[in-house]
Amino acid sequence: MFISTLSPGAWAGIGIAIAVVALALIFAVWWIATRNKFVLFKNDVDESYSAMDVHMKKRYDLIPNLVETCKGYSKFESDTLIKVTEARRLAIAASPEDKPQAEAALGASLRTLLNAVNENYPDLKANGQFNNLSAQLEQLEHEIANSRKYYNAKIKIYNVKLEQFPTNIVAKSMHLKKRAFFEIENAAERATPQVSFD
Repeated sequence: MFISTLSPGAWAGIGIAIAVVALALIFAVWWIATRNKFVLFKNDVDESYSAMDVHMKKRYDLIPNLVETCKGYSKFESDTLIKVTEARRLAIAASPEDKPQAEAALGASLRTLLNAVNENYPDLKANGQFNNLSAQLEQLEHEIANSRKYYNAKIKIYNVKLEQFPTNIVAKSMHLKKRAFFEIENAAERATPQVSFD
């Protein structure tokens, strides 16, 4: 009975109220879903960086063995070994923001070491332990390159969503910031170090 006594204006008011509540619910569901996607994207980026970091740490652990093997040859240039050791120390200590530059410096010092062996030390080049270590290093360099590609792909997805409208509104409310790609500045350093001793 009460429903039949409502005026057309009251019906319009009820209709508007229902529409406003429905829009508010739709917006709340969208907001929550978008926020959860950003949490997923952020965790994907962190996980992919962690995977890349694992490969870099394996390389850091391999380098002292490589240096010790070269030290066994009394004629080997101590400056080259010092540079590799220092570059390794700086790469290990580098913050995530400074990691690309530190890794580039480490890669350059490793290339110098490997080139010196290749050009000047045929006995060391023929050493079984050195060959084993260099093969492990080559494998790790490929794994680092692949994990860097994967990390950069995750960064691209994250950054695009961060900047697109309307998802950028949610990102700003979460205080999310654009992340940098893991890039090597010097074009010569982009190439995977060649550690073949044929």
